[in-house]
Amino acid sequence: MLTMNTSTAPQRATRTLRRQPRFGVPALGLLCALTLVTTAPGAIAHETTFQLNIKNHQFSPTTLEVPAGKKFKLEIHNEDATAEEFESHAMHREKHVPAGHSVTIHVGPLKPGSYPFAGEFHPKTAQGTIIAK
Repeated sequence: MLTMNTSTAPQRATRTLRRQPRFGVPALGLLCALTLVTTAPGAIAHETTFQLNIKNHQFSPTTLEVPAGKKFKLEIHNEDATAEEFESHAMHREKHVPAGHSVTIHVGPLKPGSYPFAGEFHPKTAQGTIIAK
């Protein structure tokens, strides 16, 4: 006759539970909390925005002062009926700006200095300089 020891089954289950790491759930909670903090809107540094306009195939303003050592956004509004292309070899940036549209370029941080830019489609008239101070 076979007899089954029913008292060992619950003990084995208990032993199995004790072998699991005890930090599983709290660690997961901490990971979720860190994810929320690092992706919260207030946790992201806001970049300063500077604007350039294109009108009559010219940039306005022609000289733009920005803070050195900080990232910034450059919003370019093309008021002309033709497209233009913002190009700056010094800043390593090139962006097509369709007629009647706006584009945003993320720049920096820049070292103190002067950074020329031009419109590739109208380089004789569409010129300017960004000065990082």
